[in-house]
Amino acid sequence: MRAVVCAGAGGIDVLGIGEIPDPQPAVDEVIIDVVAAGVNRADLLQRQGSYPPPPGAPGTIGLEVSGRIAAVGAEVEGWSVGDECCALLAGGGYAEKVAVPAPQVMPVPDGVDLVSAAALPEVVATVWSNVFMSAHLKEGETLLVHGGSSGIGTMAIQLGVAHGARVLTTVGSAEKMEFCTRLGADVAINYKDAEWASVVNEATHGAGADVILDIIGAKYLPDNVKSLAYDGRLVVIGMQGGAKGELDLGRLLSRRGSVIATGLRFRSVEDKGRIIAEVVGHVWPLVEAKKVRPIVHSTFPLAEVAAAHETLEQSTQLGKVLLTL
Repeated sequence: MRAVVCAGAGGIDVLGIGEIPDPQPAVDEVIIDVVAAGVNRADLLQRQGSYPPPPGAPGTIGLEVSGRIAAVGAEVEGWSVGDECCALLAGGGYAEKVAVPAPQVMPVPDGVDLVSAAALPEVVATVWSNVFMSAHLKEGETLLVHGGSSGIGTMAIQLGVAHGARVLTTVGSAEKMEFCTRLGADVAINYKDAEWASVVNEATHGAGADVILDIIGAKYLPDNVKSLAYDGRLVVIGMQGGAKGELDLGRLLSRRGSVIATGLRFRSVEDKGRIIAEVVGHVWPLVEAKKVRPIVHSTFPLAEVAAAHETLEQSTQLGKVLLTL
């Protein structure tokens, strides 16, 4: 089958199209004929050689797909050949076919086309598991989302609003501010023009944010802790701004704050299945009611994978970038 292959680790020039063996399903897996695959920042890191797949996962890049079931393992129930679906992967999405543990496969929500469905698994599972399962965001609380125009950011804004939270977000341009406000954010802050922590303090009248979803890491750690409300929860899911920072324990103690650091890719199939079950039960009804939607910035044919990666690297996108097959 056709798949994206990398000629070593490096820039977008290492990406190419090659032939690799078709996957075969284990007894608890399905094979999906891929229609579209999501492009994530983790994919860029894997291409650069700094984020290898978990043991046993395909070496091919790609953490989420949509498509149709092509084969079903002997112990799989509830799925049949031809069913449309989307799925969360540990790897292998940039290919014509992928083998996926059945607990990580989801139906396509009513009203969502099959290509756009590829924009859902990674961002919805990330936001739901972190903001709601780990940080327990409640109605009436304040959610601060860093990188609000990203795939994760656009989903976090929508889910926060749908659950009755007040949402603040940081972005890097006036266009992104306007876009996030249209999505429902109460306050959008251009971090290039303003000191975002001061704006958060003013917007919350000094109370701070109850939950902060952070993709930056070390660079934002001091201001994130300053911006926490009493009993606030800081959830760190990325390190775009570095891996090591100074933590003000005094400030954290005075606010009774929590710092949670999580990842999704290396979780067990059982853990991922639990998250996926909650997503289908809690988020899919919101998607079908059109209170939440996948945000697709652009799509590229598989052969233009380098252009898709370049788009993400430039950080100009509003929502998700997809590959189509």
